[in-house]
Amino acid sequence: MKKLRIYFTSDIHGYIYPTDYRSWEQKDIGLFKCANGFRKDGNTLVIDGGDALQGSPFGAFCHDVLGNGRTLAQIMNRCGYDYVTLGNHDFNFGMPYLESYLKPLQAKCICQNVRQGDGASRFPARIQVLENGLRVGLVGIVTDHVNVWERPEHLEGITITDPLEAARGALEALRGKTDVTVCVYHGGFEQNLTTGQTLTTSRENIACQICRELDFDILLTGHQHMSVPGRMLGGTFVVQPSENGKEYIEIMGEVEPERKSFSSRTIPAGGDCDQELLQAFFPVEEGAQQWLDTVVGHLEEPLLPSDPLSMARDGCGLAAFFNEVQLSASGAQLSATSLANEIAGLPQTVRRRDLLTAYPYTNTLAVLRITGAVLRQAMERSAAYFSYDESGALRVSESFLHPKVEHYNYDYYAGVEYVLDISRPVGARVAKLTWQGRPVRDEDSFTICLNSYRASGTGGYECYLGCPVEREINMEMSQLMLDYFQHNAGDRTLPPQNFTVK
Repeated sequence: MKKLRIYFTSDIHGYIYPTDYRSWEQKDIGLFKCANGFRKDGNTLVIDGGDALQGSPFGAFCHDVLGNGRTLAQIMNRCGYDYVTLGNHDFNFGMPYLESYLKPLQAKCICQNVRQGDGASRFPARIQVLENGLRVGLVGIVTDHVNVWERPEHLEGITITDPLEAARGALEALRGKTDVTVCVYHGGFEQNLTTGQTLTTSRENIACQICRELDFDILLTGHQHMSVPGRMLGGTFVVQPSENGKEYIEIMGEVEPERKSFSSRTIPAGGDCDQELLQAFFPVEEGAQQWLDTVVGHLEEPLLPSDPLSMARDGCGLAAFFNEVQLSASGAQLSATSLANEIAGLPQTVRRRDLLTAYPYTNTLAVLRITGAVLRQAMERSAAYFSYDESGALRVSESFLHPKVEHYNYDYYAGVEYVLDISRPVGARVAKLTWQGRPVRDEDSFTICLNSYRASGTGGYECYLGCPVEREINMEMSQLMLDYFQHNAGDRTLPPQNFTVK
């Protein structure tokens, strides 16, 4: 019997040091709080499932100030990674930046469905022979919705193809050459793993189909930020860790000529970080923290968050601020925005760190031309966020909580006044909708500013697909917020609440 061990992380999103960057306070989060548990030997692999570069203020500092991904590569090297695949957010800064990360990276990148101009895989499958002689075939793939979300110039020189077919071809090429096959998929599950209920038909996540149609021994998944303990799905052992270095997964395998067995444990980030690691990269961390403490503007009053249901029902000053920035930057008639699942508010004196923690995404903006009918469809999708519990109290709909939490798919709208009546059936809850004092008709035409994620129709907003694009604003929201403060010196008063939920 030969044994195999894998340490697996995914969706680190640039969270390296044990902090959420809302302050210098240490927390049980980040890669260094995971890597302290890695115990490597000749029969152990350390693998990452993508989305390593973007999402944290540290990652923003590496991009915006240092201008390259070398530091993040050096960190991955010191943590002992052997293989990585790419996530959709790893393309957010374009191919030159991605290459600045991959070139000094000692781990091998595997991402079979990223193709070069000649059609060959840019990051092909690999075979790793362990110290005990076990031959491990490794295939990486990324969701092809990168093509929907990413700006074309960021994918210059490559093509991202169907991940299922890419994995199928790579697996066939490994036949007879390996003892264990591992697929590292930056994508998640399209079905509830307990009930089998279909969660999405968009093909953004196809892990269940991969398990049905292909016979990998192990499928390491990510992207959904959903902690999935190890289990068998069909004949494949599947796992998924949560995001931002909150946990990692240790997979153990035993391989005999006629039998393979796998088990795993999900390990929360914790314990003491390696002091040598902390010190080695502290100059970058210190520079990031100082950069984050730069004061960029002021508000009339702090914009503090409350629980997601209260904000969705009663309104949220932070969402109103995001919409005001989008309207100011775009000149559109309407705006729609959402909030992250976990948000930090904006204090009265706003520092750079406050903006980056309040709006952690690299989203750019698009202005679409929509009809009143499309607007109403979008608002009905948002209104589906609410339901009632057994006592008749308003609550968040189960569809926005399971299989993963999706508060970020509830949108706040600016430029119109509206009433949502939750006593009505889903799909018929927009009880009142007016623009400049008159009812909105289906045939009315508006311009609306959305982030690039929402404009792609993602999150249940397929109604936006096919709407004409009037303008693209190829600047990240963090920069647009900085520009807003520079152009609007002094205290700012947000517009009054424009909607009611009853």
